[in-house]
Amino acid sequence: MWNCKENTDKDIVRKISSWDIDAFYCVVKNYEGKLSRYINRITNISPEETENILQEVFIKAYKNINSYDDKLSFSSWIYRITHNMVIDFHRKNKNKMDVSLETDDEEYVNLIEMIDSWVDIESGVQNKELIWKIISVLNLLDKKYRDVLVLKFLEEKDYNEISDILKIPKWTVAILINRWKKQFREMADRNNLKLYL
Repeated sequence: MWNCKENTDKDIVRKISSWDIDAFYCVVKNYEGKLSRYINRITNISPEETENILQEVFIKAYKNINSYDDKLSFSSWIYRITHNMVIDFHRKNKNKMDVSLETDDEEYVNLIEMIDSWVDIESGVQNKELIWKIISVLNLLDKKYRDVLVLKFLEEKDYNEISDILKIPKWTVAILINRWKKQFREMADRNNLKLYL
């Protein structure tokens, strides 16, 4: 059995490309949790549907492993497949389009602290009621901003990776983040969330 920690993504891909099927276990082991959380962060579906999408992602990645361009990050490549599979799922299931920013409390606090560094949220992030107000504002954001927000601040992807995953230019990523900040401030004002700007 492969030792997944001792091999880079590119080493693993080379082995898979040379028909070492056991090496694909490392892709599943290394990305199953990350991609499952990512799917849950960008969509509002059941655990079973998440599992189905994830299974399709790994099947598609395996079948198309030879189309992977090793000049790019493997992580970006498999996240792009995941993002596209979620879009396909929503096209087929229009009634499932309700999207909410899902993550655990600790990650919300981290995200809110990051927002606080930009806009200086009144009274900090210790107040639970304030945290839930911020979360409700985040859930009102346009999906195009949410995708970038999740990738940048929860998945911790850089501008190049976000560009690769969403297939948009890097400057568009920067513009979307700046517009998101503006929209967040406006929605926060409308929802009586006091910010020092």
